Amino acid sequence: MGLASGLPLKLIGDTLQTWMKQEHVDYTTIGLFALVGLPYNLKFLWAPIMDRLVPTFPGFRGRRKGWLLITQVALVLALVALANSQPAQQLSAVAALAIVVAFFSASQDVVSDAFRAESLEQAELGLGNALHISFYRIAMLISGAGALILVGQGISWHVVYLLMAALMAMGVVGTWLAPPALHNAPPPRNLQEAVVEPFREFMGRRGAWEVLAFAVLYKLGDMLAQALPTLFYLDVGFSLTQIGTVTKFVGTGAIILGMTAGGALMLRLSLKRALLIFGILQGVSSLAYVWLAHAGPRLSILALTVTLENLCYGLGLAALMTFLMGQCHTKYTATQFALLSSLTALTRTVLAAPAGSLVKHWGWSNYFLFCTVIAVPGLLMLMRFDHWAKPEAEEAPAK
Repeated sequence: MGLASGLPLKLIGDTLQTWMKQEHVDYTTIGLFALVGLPYNLKFLWAPIMDRLVPTFPGFRGRRKGWLLITQVALVLALVALANSQPAQQLSAVAALAIVVAFFSASQDVVSDAFRAESLEQAELGLGNALHISFYRIAMLISGAGALILVGQGISWHVVYLLMAALMAMGVVGTWLAPPALHNAPPPRNLQEAVVEPFREFMGRRGAWEVLAFAVLYKLGDMLAQALPTLFYLDVGFSLTQIGTVTKFVGTGAIILGMTAGGALMLRLSLKRALLIFGILQGVSSLAYVWLAHAGPRLSILALTVTLENLCYGLGLAALMTFLMGQCHTKYTATQFALLSSLTALTRTVLAAPAGSLVKHWGWSNYFLFCTVIAVPGLLMLMRFDHWAKPEAEEAPAK
């Protein structure tokens, strides 16, 4: 499930950005393409429908597996269509197809998260989430580094995207093999119950609006720093093959290491302290890009920069995921987690959309300095951490 969830993101993100750059699309337009990821921000709007309705297919028992089949087949078809497009001549069509991919990818995430929560015992959730995110990152490595390496070796973008569509079809195999959910709660009795109750319960808590703001701001600087990575590396002077083999492989390993280390450290740290320490580290790590911008195309500094940035990214992600899951009521996990994860995705879509224009006017060094500064508001919000109520524990202050 992690592989299937992680594969589409790069194909409408920096892999598509690189394809557009090679087709001579300007930076401002490429930056605006971050908006095609809006469905990741809005998935909470249709998550209740996927909770309420139960699609049935031969061999696919349960609403989660039924919805997974629908989203995965739709993703395969949309990626095939995208493979047969031309960004320079069909910009509107490419944007529309990218939005379709984002919609079904975000929908798959909703179902996959719920399926994982309903298939694992409470004690298994930590390991389950770590495995899911690790394989999610491996899939991003395939659709990011793998795609760039193939193009760098002379394979056309058309063929590369067709290969990615074929890999996406493997998600159907995983869905077929997966057993039914362990905790298969009955669906809501009606759509009103599915839509209203998760939001009413969440917004009725003390500090609910602050929690939503924190979900947006905590990784804002870090996400902005990674909004246009391939374009930055190309401008510094690295080749596509170097970017694919050095930055992506090193970066994925560093993120997995960061998440593992973050999970281990959080056994000793309180959640509030972990969010603070890891948040400071991920904010400061953006300065490594400034160093690289001045150092030029030196592979050793590139590897060190990517390691530091992604290691700190993984630390922050481990703390944030733990925080967000702790904010979900057990009765409404799918919809509430969709809401919170949608808000965190704002940092790589709406809020990242002006990145191309900022780089164009400020240059890379000033842009990455800005990324460090913009991380401060999220850290300051932790001063209010003890005032945020948790589900089913309104009377108990958070630690």
